[in-house]
Amino acid sequence: MKTLIYNLPVILDFLNERIPGGSFEKGLPCVGMLEDGKLVGAVAYNHYTGNAILMHVAGAKRGWVTRKFLRAAFNYPFHQLGCTRVTGLVRTDNPVAQDFDERIGFKREGLIREGDDDGCDLILYGMLKRECRWID
Repeated sequence: MKTLIYNLPVILDFLNERIPGGSFEKGLPCVGMLEDGKLVGAVAYNHYTGNAILMHVAGAKRGWVTRKFLRAAFNYPFHQLGCTRVTGLVRTDNPVAQDFDERIGFKREGLIREGDDDGCDLILYGMLKRECRWID
């Protein structure tokens, strides 16, 4: 059985283990997906500007994402905060994450050359509220 959990330190620890250079500090808003009591996926948010926010997603395996998780993940920035834009950054050496972002509706907007801590290029993804199919 899959269950959502919110704003627990274990979610940020999960993301820090899976995202290179991750430094998600305690207190950041986050959502986790439990499957049979084990954390299998998560999202956290930072760099909120009042209009936009940066979203970070990681999973432990394929197939962990549910519609319920996506609705929760996009409800927070678009409805609770009132953002009109969500931004994501994906390493160019992570085609699985690129495919994930594009399948859920993010648009590829640009390249940040040598943008990650180790010099890896980052792909800039964006989703506007009016484009998001996961919210009402």
